[in-house]
Amino acid sequence: MRVVEILLVEAPHKPGNMAKVLGVLGDLNVTVEGLNAVRRLDKDTIWEITIEYDDTLKIDDVIEQINLLPETKMVGKSDRVFNRHKGGKIQTISRIAINSLEILRDVYTPGVARVCEAIKESPEKIKDYTNIQNTVAIVTNGTAILGLGDIGAEAGLPVMEGKAAILSELVELSGVPILLDTKDSLKIIKTVEAIAPSFGAILLEDIRAPECFEIEDELIQRLNKPVFHDDQHGTAIVALAALLSATKQTGVNIKSCVFGQIGLGAAGIGICSLMREYGVKEVLGSDIDQDAMLRLSDLGGQPLGLTELMAKADIVVATTGVKGLIKPEMVREGQIIMALTNPDPEIEPAVAIEQGARFATCGKIVNNMLAFPGLFRGTLDAGVKEITHEMRIAAAETLSKLAKDNALVPSALNKTAHLAVAEAVYQAALK
Repeated sequence: MRVVEILLVEAPHKPGNMAKVLGVLGDLNVTVEGLNAVRRLDKDTIWEITIEYDDTLKIDDVIEQINLLPETKMVGKSDRVFNRHKGGKIQTISRIAINSLEILRDVYTPGVARVCEAIKESPEKIKDYTNIQNTVAIVTNGTAILGLGDIGAEAGLPVMEGKAAILSELVELSGVPILLDTKDSLKIIKTVEAIAPSFGAILLEDIRAPECFEIEDELIQRLNKPVFHDDQHGTAIVALAALLSATKQTGVNIKSCVFGQIGLGAAGIGICSLMREYGVKEVLGSDIDQDAMLRLSDLGGQPLGLTELMAKADIVVATTGVKGLIKPEMVREGQIIMALTNPDPEIEPAVAIEQGARFATCGKIVNNMLAFPGLFRGTLDAGVKEITHEMRIAAAETLSKLAKDNALVPSALNKTAHLAVAEAVYQAALK
């Protein structure tokens, strides 16, 4: 894991002194992301240095080496990531300024009683007179957190807050983290079913496979509102978008290609399912888990061993979490390869290209953040009860069309792109 920290270093204001500090950092394999002189003293300058390093390196070793330099010392440090999480990343605020008794009586008692009665008589009015159509429950039990694995729901809360912050910032939805302290699928299903009336939609997040499949399928059946497992379908949407761009750039018809998926966990199964729905006729898959291979068969895909898949597939997507799984000699001339494991892919794109791949990329490009904000905005605006394959495909096609200058997908911070996805999903929902 890469760590970002900010160091404050006091060094003599003389030629070459900061170069010595940077040399120490370079020798320790530390990347300098930013350098700024923050204060000039009589004979010294205090520098703010933003660094990035692998967590196998101890920051105390960095500090020790800097302090060994003549007349140079560390005077402070801070962790940028932890600083931005201090106090949490989200809050609930009022849309109405309650600054008079008249307003208070309208929004609370006694005025609110009339609105409650109106909703009791006509339940559909809850969408008009509450914020429910702008709210998303972000539900996790912490069993598959961001490649960290089963670390528990509380340890996963920063991820859920991050999802909520993204929803708020990009599409003005209120995401509410819901942490469930159980691994029992039936308990999760019943709990989400019980709290569902509070929300316009349910976002299932970081729940491990295979339980995630049962939980999502059952909640879709039980609830009359959208349910979406992001690890499956968000990743699948952006993967399809990236492949549409890659095949367009290389002059390939994706529907006539043999598609191979390596790794049939939540993301892998989601990708295979969406490829089948998009019209890709031959979908191959490989996994060491035989239950996962059976699940692929149920989708109409063909289970194969890794070597055989690499020999047959025109397009290969890998989501295994295993660095270097795809050996260079496995690459076939003309293949399109997307090795999506972060931070280290199944095969480095440069290596795949050297071995004859027509196109190769990694997981730093394919980020499901591009999918779920617009998808939920469009779904809730349309007022539909289910997120369909057609809506997912509309999101993927829109993201591909918005990619510029040979990029695979637009920037994750492009608000216009998120709103365009919302509109595309909205139109697909109406159909």
